[in-house]
Amino acid sequence: MDNKPTLQQKGRYQLQYRGTECTNCGHPLDVSDKFCPNCSQANSTKKLSLKDFFDEFFASLISYDSKLLKTLTALLSKPGKITKDYIDGKRVSYTNPFRFLLSLSIIYFLIINYSGNYTQLDRYGLKGDANLLEGLIDLDINYGDKNDVLGVEITFDSIKEGFRNELNKEKLLDSLILSDPTGHFITFNDSSISARHEHKREFFETVIRKDSVFNFDDATQKYGIASSYENKFAFGASMGLLRFQKQPGSFLSSLVSKLPFATFFFLPVFSIFIWLVYIRKKYNYTDHLIFSFHNQSLLFILLIISFLVDSVFNIYSSWIFFIIFSIYLFLAIWKFYGQGVFKTIVKYLFLNAIFFILALFSMLFLFMGSMYAY
Repeated sequence: MDNKPTLQQKGRYQLQYRGTECTNCGHPLDVSDKFCPNCSQANSTKKLSLKDFFDEFFASLISYDSKLLKTLTALLSKPGKITKDYIDGKRVSYTNPFRFLLSLSIIYFLIINYSGNYTQLDRYGLKGDANLLEGLIDLDINYGDKNDVLGVEITFDSIKEGFRNELNKEKLLDSLILSDPTGHFITFNDSSISARHEHKREFFETVIRKDSVFNFDDATQKYGIASSYENKFAFGASMGLLRFQKQPGSFLSSLVSKLPFATFFFLPVFSIFIWLVYIRKKYNYTDHLIFSFHNQSLLFILLIISFLVDSVFNIYSSWIFFIIFSIYLFLAIWKFYGQGVFKTIVKYLFLNAIFFILALFSMLFLFMGSMYAY
C-alpha cells in the first residue's frame, strides 16, 4: 500500500478513525482515503466533538481567505489575467466570480445605505392627508435680507402661486371623484391604455387619501371595481406614490438595498454587447460574462476603498478611483482580447457608452418598479 500516508492527520482525520466504508453512501474505502471518492464525505468514524466542529469551521475560513487573497492579488495587479486563468480551467485558486461580485456589491451598498442614513429624510415627508402640492406650498424658506434677493422672492412666490392653481384643480377633481366614485370610474373605460392608467391612478390616490380605502379589496367592495390586473396595477402605483411622498427616506433605503441584485440583471445584458463586439474571438458568452463580473468586482473594490479614504481623511476621492478604473478597464480589455490599441480604443469607447445607457435605463426601471411595489 504505497499510497498510505506516512504521517497521521490531525483531529478526527487521524488514521485510527478511518473506516473501510463511507458512513454517508456506503462506498468501499481504504484507510488511506481521507474523503470518499463517491460523495466527498470525510472518512472518519469519530463522533464530531465541539472542538472538531470549530477546528473545521476556522479551517474553512482560512481556506476561503487564501482564495480571496489570490483573487485580489490577481485582480488588482494583472488586468485580464484572472479571467483568462479562470476560463482556462485554473479555478481552484480563485473565488467564484458570481459569489465574489455578489459579496462585494452587498458590502458596498450596505455601507452606502447605513452611512447615508436615508431614513432621516422621512421627517420631510408629507404627513397625514397632505399631498405633494400642499407640502410644497407650505414650505417656509428663509432667504435672508429681502432687499438683497427681491428677484428670488418674486420667483419663489410665482412658483408657489402656480402650485396653488394646480392644487385648486386637484381639489376640484377630488370633489368630482368623491361625488360619484363608481360612476366616475366607469368613464375611464373609453380612454387609451396610458390615459386610462393615469386616470385610475388619480382616482385611487383620491379615494385612498379621502375615503378611507386601505387596500384594493376595500375599493372593489365600496365601488364595485373589477378585480383585474390593470386595476390592481394602478392601485399599487397609487399606494407606492403616496408612501413615497410620506416616507421618501425609507423609499431610498429600500431602493439602495435592491441595487446588488439589480447588478446581476444588468451585467448579463451588457455581456451580450461584449459578445457581439468580439464575436470573432474564441470566447463564448459565458466567458464574456465572467470578464464582466471580474471588472465589476474591481469597481466595487475601488468604490469601497474610496469610501474608506473619504471617511478617514474627509475628502472626495471618487473621481481619482474612477480614473484608475477607466485605465484598468482599458488594459483589461486590451490584454484579454488581444487586439491592437486603435481597435481596443474604439471598442472601449463604444462599450462604455452602451454601459452607461444600460445603467441609466436599469436605474429608471428599478426606480419605477420600486415606486409601484413600495
